[in-house]
Amino acid sequence: AKCIHSSHGFSDMVYIDNYIFNKDVLLQFNSTVGEYVGYTELGVHNAQLFNNNPGQLQSERAQIESFCKH
Repeated sequence: AKCIHSSHGFSDMVYIDNYIFNKDVLLQFNSTVGEYVGYTELGVHNAQLFNNNPGQLQSERAQIESFCKH
C-alpha cells in the first residue's frame, strides 16, 4: 500500500493498495476510483468479489484517513 500526493495539502492524496503475485499486479484498489480493478483473469474475479463486499470497500476507503493522513 502507498500514498501519493503532489502538494503539501491532503486534498489531492491518493491511496493505492496493490495485490501482487510473482511481480505481477493482480488487482488494485485506488481511492480515486473507489473500488478494486483487476488486471489479470484472477484479479478481475477477485475484484468482483471484493467490490460486492460493502465492508471490504468501506475498510479500504477509510485507509486514506488512517494510513495516509496519520
